Amino acid sequence: MRALKHLAHLLLSLAATVLIGGLLTAALVRLSPGFGVDEHELDPARDAAGLRAREAARPEQGNFLAYSIRHTAAMFRGELGISRNWNRPVAGLLRERWPVTAQLMAVGILGGWALALVFALPGAMYPARIWNAMAAGASGLLLCVPSAALALLIFVYAGPVRAVMALAVFPRVFQYLRNVLSHAGSQPHVMAARARGIGRGRILIWHIVPVAAPQILALAGVSVSMAFGAAVAVEVVCDFPGIGQLAWKAALARDLPLLVTLTMLVTLATQMVNAAADVFSNKRSGVGA
Repeated sequence: MRALKHLAHLLLSLAATVLIGGLLTAALVRLSPGFGVDEHELDPARDAAGLRAREAARPEQGNFLAYSIRHTAAMFRGELGISRNWNRPVAGLLRERWPVTAQLMAVGILGGWALALVFALPGAMYPARIWNAMAAGASGLLLCVPSAALALLIFVYAGPVRAVMALAVFPRVFQYLRNVLSHAGSQPHVMAARARGIGRGRILIWHIVPVAAPQILALAGVSVSMAFGAAVAVEVVCDFPGIGQLAWKAALARDLPLLVTLTMLVTLATQMVNAAADVFSNKRSGVGA
């Protein structure tokens, strides 16, 4: 019963977050300067009837709240709308571009976690000050450099641009992962195991990782949103035709149907991943029992 209540709470929170995100996006875009104005309306040769017909073809020009409600209801029916900037169905644009973003995010998540584990696990097994200082310095340096600047630097020198994704995710994952493993390694049962002369590798696998597993699972869910944020910058700078670049161009063009759809879908995907990580971490720690 407790697990069902927790699941119901997660679903309600997910639905509310997605709807609020869509409404806020619609409000921000609708109230932004220059919304709904294009070169056709500035043409003096355009007659009033033609302008009225053009405005009627764009329902988002009216009551944005009513439009957002209708658009949300249509999304639940599988109708994602028509992009005003591309004059194409939003569903078709997403089908073309999501594989590029998915590939970049996979490189970022896998590469970032691999680097974080390489630097964090030895520090948990052999807590040497020099190693921890080197790892903290490397992650701190990368954390200070924007993802777009890294992408531009590697792009100019014809390097592996996709590696920027791993370098962008690594410092954010490493900082938290190191703290979680350090906290788990300071528990009394770990200190007792060390006093008994148990090997460092065995202590890590059987005593530290199980204690830190719920927090690590939660971090895995958060790293998905980290990777998507980095993907937007990389796609824009390096001209990768992915979802991030699509969102950037839609924002510049004030493309309300596309922006609302992208915001709700990205919010839905992020919240679902975080909810799944939360459920697994709670089961791991015994909350869902």
